[in-house]
Amino acid sequence: VQLQASGGGLVQAGGSLRLSCATSGISFSISSMGWYRQAPGKQREVVATIARYGTTNYVDSVRGRFTISRDSAKNTVYLQMNSLKPEDTAVYYCNTVRSATTNTHWGQGTQVTVSS
Repeated sequence: VQLQASGGGLVQAGGSLRLSCATSGISFSISSMGWYRQAPGKQREVVATIARYGTTNYVDSVRGRFTISRDSAKNTVYLQMNSLKPEDTAVYYCNTVRSATTNTHWGQGTQVTVSS
């Protein structure tokens, strides 16, 4: 299983970033996928999830600002982040919802830093 998140960086508040997560070794087309984040000193939390047929869910703090999407032809999941806030600063990870529930198969995340 490989989950390679990319697209993070340093951005000013109000800016945008688009994260990508290329996957291999999983049944991507039938898996619910999620983006998760972990800020310094805090537990990892779910940010957004997308089911195999496209149903999405978001944590309240990002709803209306972030959009999760998936491309089954590329086995890739995306997170478009707009109107970024300093409190969005964290390492962002992708995973299958199932593996996240069992805390397994975490790949390398991508750092997002939002300056005020």
